Amino acid sequence: MAQLNTKIKGLLLASTAALILTPTYAFAADKEAESLADAVTGGKVYLNVRIRYENVDQANFVKDATALTIRTRFGYKTGSYKGFSGVIEMEDTRNLADENYNNTLNGKGAMYPVIADPSQTEVNQAYLSYSYEGTKVSAGRQTINLGTQRFIGSVGWRQVDQNLDAVTAVNKSLPNTKIFYAYVWNVNRIFSDNSPAGDNSSATNLLNVEYTGLKFGKLTTYAYLLNNKDVAGFSTNTFGVRFAGKTKIADQASVLYEFEYANQTDAKNNPGNYSVNYFHIGGGVGFAGATLKAGLESLGSDNGTASFKTPLATLHKFNGWADQFLATPAAGLEDLYFTGVYKFGGQMKGLKAVATYHKFTSQFGNTDYGKEFDAVVSYAIDKNYSVAVKYADYNADTWKVDVKKLWFILGLKY
Repeated sequence: MAQLNTKIKGLLLASTAALILTPTYAFAADKEAESLADAVTGGKVYLNVRIRYENVDQANFVKDATALTIRTRFGYKTGSYKGFSGVIEMEDTRNLADENYNNTLNGKGAMYPVIADPSQTEVNQAYLSYSYEGTKVSAGRQTINLGTQRFIGSVGWRQVDQNLDAVTAVNKSLPNTKIFYAYVWNVNRIFSDNSPAGDNSSATNLLNVEYTGLKFGKLTTYAYLLNNKDVAGFSTNTFGVRFAGKTKIADQASVLYEFEYANQTDAKNNPGNYSVNYFHIGGGVGFAGATLKAGLESLGSDNGTASFKTPLATLHKFNGWADQFLATPAAGLEDLYFTGVYKFGGQMKGLKAVATYHKFTSQFGNTDYGKEFDAVVSYAIDKNYSVAVKYADYNADTWKVDVKKLWFILGLKY
């Protein structure tokens, strides 16, 4: 395996220099170039910029944290030649004002709450792909988002992405079936390359299988075998199944439903000895632009000593936008939530409002952790520009302290 890792890393460096890489799985529709030169020179340049103001009012700090940051992604996607294609993508994050926040690297943790957006420039994605008869194999640094991103995601909310140095294979040769496999040798975390916590050496295997041939929804099964060589507590084996879908009941009305179950045990260098369960059940209705949902997500505990872990997840999407449960408490976590969504139409098309209420308790011992209210209003001005205002208000009972967060966001993409 060490020899394989060396060859793969060599391929990553060579492909970065050659600018013949790709980050997409939509490989069936790629048009073949007539020559390698045509594929490289006839590609597409793309740009994605996000400017964000963030304010954090946290009860155990006298001062609020405020950050005005800009994240710029600049990439080049080649055409396809004899099945090969590619992209190289750079990412730069900068602070635009006084650094009145703890970015995890600037030594201001005693004065300000955390806003985990350190300044840095890095290669965000760089990998070579080869496609042949329904299968695509890619090697290099990749953005990988699986399913809802509950277990594997790129943490796209933060200004610095989480990406994986990996070999991936995607197969779509079976009807209504997508099979994904990855071997991951390094995790590039959101804390930047300058942080001791920025990179985790890994020997991780990820398997995800989706089946869309059922009338009422999509069935997904997965096995995520995490071997983190730097953070032993992150090494786990997780096996699960998910079913989610919707059924139309009237012209503008549908019933929504989802169910997911997983079991997790310690693995490899993990010093623990535990087995814990995860489940998520939810449902709702959608009608005339509005959606109402309710659900319960449970991350289990082994008698209060060890809990279900999701170290590669896009954690901001789950358990409240105030981010008070990025690490699951040892007694586990149960999140009872209610969500309302409304998408405007007519002359206000592109405007969307979302509000969610959470009640958090422990899975073991039934302790009240706290409550949270989240809301966001976003507006897609057109295909290139968007704006949003977002708010999170966590009220603590026994877990952490009261926190309020506010964001103003401007997005641009070409």
